[in-house]
Amino acid sequence: MADIVETAIAAGNFNTLVKAAKAVNFIETLKSPGSFTLFAPTDEAFANLPEGTLDLLLQDIPKLRKIVAYHIVSGDVRSDDLVDINEAETLEGSIVAIESAGGKFKVNNANVLKTDILTDNGAIHIIDAVLMPAMVAGK
Repeated sequence: MADIVETAIAAGNFNTLVKAAKAVNFIETLKSPGSFTLFAPTDEAFANLPEGTLDLLLQDIPKLRKIVAYHIVSGDVRSDDLVDINEAETLEGSIVAIESAGGKFKVNNANVLKTDILTDNGAIHIIDAVLMPAMVAGK
C-alpha cells in the first residue's frame, strides 16, 4: 500500500496540497511510518480561495506551514471514529470541529466529500475547502 503522499499524488486532484506540503517541508512527515489523518482539500478547494491568496501563502512559509499542519491529525482516524468525536487536535496545535449528521461529515466549515482513503501510514478524507486556523484567518 502507498503512503499518504504517494496516494495523494496518484489521485491527481491534490496537486496544490502536495505543492504546499513540499514548500513547508511536510512531505517527510507525511511519508513517515507514524499514522496520520489528512483532511485533504482538492485543487478545486484551493482554486476557490480569494484570488492571489495561494501565491501570497507560498511566499509566507511560516503561515503556509500552519495551514498545512492544520489539515493533519495524529493517528489513523476513520469515518467510524469521526462519528464518535466532535473535535480533533491538529499537528498545528489547534482544534478542528467535527460534525456528523446523516452519514455526512464536516470539518469546521468544509464538507467531507469522501472518507477513508486508506494508506499504509494513515487515512485521507477529501474536503471541499481549505481549512484556516484561527490565528491565520484572523490576520
